[in-house]
Amino acid sequence: MLLKSTPLKWLGLITAILLMLLLMCASVIYGYTDTSWRTAIESYTNYNGSNEHIIIQTVRFPRALIASAVGASLAIAGVLMQTLTKNPLASPGIFGINAGAGFAVVVAITLFSVTDLQAFNGLAFLGAAVAAVSVYAIGSFGREGLTPMKLTLAGAAMSAMFSSFTQGLLVVDEAALEQVLFWLAGSVQGRKLETLFSVLPYIGVGWVGAVLISGKMNILSMGEDVAKGLGLNTGLVKLAIGVIVILLAGGSVAVAGPIGFVGIVVPHITRSIIGIDHRWVIPLSGILGAILLLAADIAARYVLMPSEVPVGVMTAVIGTPFFIFIARRGFNGR
Repeated sequence: MLLKSTPLKWLGLITAILLMLLLMCASVIYGYTDTSWRTAIESYTNYNGSNEHIIIQTVRFPRALIASAVGASLAIAGVLMQTLTKNPLASPGIFGINAGAGFAVVVAITLFSVTDLQAFNGLAFLGAAVAAVSVYAIGSFGREGLTPMKLTLAGAAMSAMFSSFTQGLLVVDEAALEQVLFWLAGSVQGRKLETLFSVLPYIGVGWVGAVLISGKMNILSMGEDVAKGLGLNTGLVKLAIGVIVILLAGGSVAVAGPIGFVGIVVPHITRSIIGIDHRWVIPLSGILGAILLLAADIAARYVLMPSEVPVGVMTAVIGTPFFIFIARRGFNGR
């Protein structure tokens, strides 16, 4: 249901924030090791070194923060890409940006034995940038110029290419395969706060930049000619959007691996709730993205307990039917 008035939009935003905080708490509490709300509180107010307290502080709390940050980043990147390309299927996963970032990290591990977190971050951003520029360039070829269908096909081609290169490298280096297999499926399990802190400055800049540019994106969404007529420097805005997407997608992949479908599903849900004003769509999408990934991560703990399913598998299960629906509606006009 669309929230039209400003008070209702604020109510929706606050409700989403409260739900996100509730799921973050649930992420800290629930899992294979049985804990309680009281145990979680005592782990910080009266730490005793027990197994439960250690798990809460070193495993689950970082996991909840990382899932929230990654989910928010991917959702906001999806909003920016869909507005920039006017393509309802645009997202870091579909357009090969996640695959490009993942390939760069795998190259570093397999060929150069890189283990430094800062190196991972730089390589993930580089891979994301190469993939984004390549997709945009390929999609612009031809008389018709840039179209949603051509962008989607270019993104699918780049994603397949980077994925094939990644698999080829891992086949050659079986030791590296064991090291990165779970990461490649997209997971927040076993990640440390240091990993998040190493990319937080970049994705933080991306979050702030997305909010600051939201008003200009409303103008850009009216069309290129209208935006130019209103005095908007469309080239500069598009460049800023591209940089923000690379920061958000590259940072997310560096932390959690390539997680798909969040960037597709969340923007559409957000617009159905709060409308098309990017000043509201961007922050609410970030919160709903965090909610989606937190919920998927909690569910992933129970599917094959005591083993866990990578959260990227769960988001694919959720997102694939939605992707098919949006594809039919977006390209067939239904």
